[in-house]
Amino acid sequence: MAQHYEAAGVNLEAGYEVVSRIKSHVKSTMRFGSMGNIGSFGGMFDLSALHVKEPILVSGTDGVGTKLKIAFAMDKHDTIGIDAVAMCVNDVLAQGAEPLIFLDYVAVGHNVPAKIESIVAGVAEGCRQAGCALVGGETAEMPGMYGDGEYDIAGYTTGVVEKSKLIDGTKVAVGDVLVGIASTGVHSNGFSLVRKIVADAGKDLHAVYPELDAEKLLGEVLLTPTRIYVKQVLEVIKHCDVHGVAHITGGGFDENIPRIFQPGQGFSIKEGSWEILPVFKCLEAWGGVPHREMFNIFNMGIGMVIAMPEADAQRAIDILAKYGDKAQVIGRVIEGENEIVLG
Repeated sequence: MAQHYEAAGVNLEAGYEVVSRIKSHVKSTMRFGSMGNIGSFGGMFDLSALHVKEPILVSGTDGVGTKLKIAFAMDKHDTIGIDAVAMCVNDVLAQGAEPLIFLDYVAVGHNVPAKIESIVAGVAEGCRQAGCALVGGETAEMPGMYGDGEYDIAGYTTGVVEKSKLIDGTKVAVGDVLVGIASTGVHSNGFSLVRKIVADAGKDLHAVYPELDAEKLLGEVLLTPTRIYVKQVLEVIKHCDVHGVAHITGGGFDENIPRIFQPGQGFSIKEGSWEILPVFKCLEAWGGVPHREMFNIFNMGIGMVIAMPEADAQRAIDILAKYGDKAQVIGRVIEGENEIVLG
């Protein structure tokens, strides 16, 4: 067919094969309100089906960063899509919004349909975990833009929240406790430093390090998917008086928790009130990173923080436990400057 285009490095037939391969994965994400089929020019969703009286739409977009380099090195591509979804849906969740739709963008130098299917299968899994529909996306084959076997992925989500239930931090008050929900690992931030530490320390992604994990390869541990907190935190919001929600991403505790505060407020965090995962202890030791600085880079074992009155904390912890999430009170809102009390 398009022989001249193929001579330039773009294989249209491979693109058609990708669409055929991913149809079942996309279909598996359909939910109440979903409209249309894959292949339309635009993704659609029937907002009226939800009967939200005063809908506020909350949108977010993000990528996976250089965690992709670990996926390339391990030739493992079936979970990176979960990360792309998680980074977006956890952000809109912080405003109390339920993610409704997701769109992905995958850019490659050379289209390998089986690899693209694996990536999109991960996206679909993330969407199912979040309860949102994969309503569209783009796979762009761009010869000369990426190294052999490399690609990039980004995502976009839109969620909805009733105007009266929007969480914007205005209710956060001095004395509120901070409930921390455990992360699954490094998630999808800080990987430029992670990769530097691994390289400088001479560590092998394909080796097992007992101090990290007795069974998994280093690369497998680092590729552990970002936890998606949507369904469990929405239930907490439904049953508890939630004042603020912070997604702990790039910048760690220092940059993300204060985003939900009012002027003059800060936080006090007590180290030792939660488990710091072995991966962070290893990175700190291997890289010689100052302990306090680790909290300004990584999530340190806490993927999301919820501010609420102390009276609601145990109810929230119990709800989260039903979903298999470890959670505990890790600090509280105080007047003045932020402080992390190191154990």
